[in-house]
Amino acid sequence: MGVRGEDIAAGHLARSGWSILARNWRCSEGEADIVARDGCDVVVVEVKTRSSGGAGHPFEAVTPAKVARLRRIAMAWALEHPGTCRQVRLDAIAVTAPDGLPPLVEHLRAVGA
Repeated sequence: MGVRGEDIAAGHLARSGWSILARNWRCSEGEADIVARDGCDVVVVEVKTRSSGGAGHPFEAVTPAKVARLRRIAMAWALEHPGTCRQVRLDAIAVTAPDGLPPLVEHLRAVGA
């Protein structure tokens, strides 16, 4: 389900005019599901996918500890790719993808800001 959700999220971002810079980018701090460019900003995107609401809303899994880890990952990206970004932002995308129905994509910008 996770890879499908990430594919859906990446497609959503691309249709919105974003450039996908990396998927499943790894560093010593962990993994970024998607790293993308939104205008002049580089955005580290956390994707949470559910097939239904039974396990809670996908955004509920983006905890303060997760946001802190994403900040460290974003810093690692900026250090490894100097000059590629003016600003780094953290976003989250929730994908609810029930079998046989079109997925619902919700995009939360500037998580933890």
